[in-house]
Amino acid sequence: MQAVQELIAPDTSLTGAPSLQYDVMREIFSLLAPYNVGSKPITPQTVISKGLTVDSLTIMDVIMELEDRFDVTIPMHVAADIVTIDQLAEAVVSQRAKR
Repeated sequence: MQAVQELIAPDTSLTGAPSLQYDVMREIFSLLAPYNVGSKPITPQTVISKGLTVDSLTIMDVIMELEDRFDVTIPMHVAADIVTIDQLAEAVVSQRAKR
């Protein structure tokens, strides 16, 4: 969790609360932390399928958790193009903006 706070500065200028991007990234880091067995830290640029010990089912579980947590639906054609943690966060944020 410390890594998230160091990598992403929350935008509190308008509302006094962390931005949605920060919230999403923090949740992703939390969900993927158990799958980081190497010595490299998880960053927004981490390639999900190569930088972590996850399989496609785990990735889909993470996406479903994010959909539930942030009340969004990420279409399969969008999910199929997600490679990095940053792209996953952006998909959640952009789907939330469409609501």
